[in-house]
Amino acid sequence: MSELTDAIEVDRALKARHRTMWAQGDYPAVAAEIIPELGAVLVEACDVQSGDRVLDVAAGSGNAAIPAAMAGARVVASDLTPELFEAGRRIAAQRGVEVDWRQADAEALPFTDGEFDTVLSCVGVMFAPHHQAAADELVRVCRPGGTIGLISWTPEGFLGQMLATMKPYAPPPPPGAQPPPLWGDADHVRALLRDRVTDIEARKQTVLIDRFKSPEEFRDYFKARYGPTIAAYRAVADDPARTAALDRDLAELARRYDQGAGSTAMEWEYLLFTARTSGGEARA
Repeated sequence: MSELTDAIEVDRALKARHRTMWAQGDYPAVAAEIIPELGAVLVEACDVQSGDRVLDVAAGSGNAAIPAAMAGARVVASDLTPELFEAGRRIAAQRGVEVDWRQADAEALPFTDGEFDTVLSCVGVMFAPHHQAAADELVRVCRPGGTIGLISWTPEGFLGQMLATMKPYAPPPPPGAQPPPLWGDADHVRALLRDRVTDIEARKQTVLIDRFKSPEEFRDYFKARYGPTIAAYRAVADDPARTAALDRDLAELARRYDQGAGSTAMEWEYLLFTARTSGGEARA
């Protein structure tokens, strides 16, 4: 087998593992119950308007795609894991909007150059393993003068620290894969997009998570529903001591971030990043 063929097979296997990871558990519940407002925050920051052509990359169940459609945009929601679309279709129907759901790899999008006015991703594209390939696709499918908008968990914020906490328990990432929270570093995103974008705005914001009564309740919720957490637990399932250690580490992490009195309340930090693609005029 040639080196090129080997590389293709390795990438295919990696993407299959990613699809399996996000299909397990119940990510649509996490998006709807824990961070329902983030998609609307991103849509507003991108100034999505009626009639715009919008692509939501790594859309999951449409946390950003559906608010974009509610703003009157013509929306395509793409994701590597089509198992998430059923919940998205149900939510879209409940809210009276139409979204075009397409299975797609964020690193090789099946769309033409400049097809969309706005290309956005809400804590989605950050999990594509090869950051430069994903960034190149975001730029390619956005029209000149169009908008790219991203929400990504920061490395130092709660979710970034949660992923770091789980890393010693999870299988090692394949060669070349980059940590997802790097997308929460504005300098990293600027380096990925380079001079292909202008009018960059990047600011850190937080979302309040206060639905859990205790750190342990938080841990058990994510242990049952969040793909990366489920994958970490499965990796140590045959080792009771390591499973117990992961239990302790995740509860302790939530305890460190807890600001509540009588219940667990945490501020989760994210980077809101928007830019305009070069080579065209911004919308008036």
